[in-house]
Amino acid sequence: MKIQRIHHVAYRCRDAKETVEWYRKHLGMDFVLAIAEDKVPSTHAPDPYMHLFMDAGNGNIMAFFELPNSPPMGRDSNTPDWVQHIAFKVGSVQELEETKARLQAAGIDVIGITDHTIFKSIYFFDPNGHRLELACDTATPEMQKKLDDVKWEMLDEWSRTKRAPKHAQWMHEAELAG
Repeated sequence: MKIQRIHHVAYRCRDAKETVEWYRKHLGMDFVLAIAEDKVPSTHAPDPYMHLFMDAGNGNIMAFFELPNSPPMGRDSNTPDWVQHIAFKVGSVQELEETKARLQAAGIDVIGITDHTIFKSIYFFDPNGHRLELACDTATPEMQKKLDDVKWEMLDEWSRTKRAPKHAQWMHEAELAG
């Protein structure tokens, strides 16, 4: 078997309508499907829900569940806020800059533009508390090849030492020299 693509990724939301409107307004996603049930199809548990689907482009679907009978949403308190996030690709640095300005004008706090050497990104939260990232690739083919050439060595070293391998230290040389 070979995975073809992600069918959808699902997260919880506090309010289905608010979530649809927010993603349409701020990220330009189309609302493509809503499914509502009084019973969970897989478990047959009596638990009403609204399951909504947003088009994140190129067949990628972002889905949400509103669960009115469940305890309030939480998050893993043992995982830092910056770890769990959803990253969406945008086409250019200009688009990233324009979106940052538009989000800030709408009162949304935005971190970045952060330069990761091989891409630039901004970070912000949706109304459900999910951290989002918009990223624009900036890597050259040479950069991509250099990283591809060392990925297994880096993974092996990390597995042994739990310390950041230095195989791609070149990515931080401009940062260190600045």
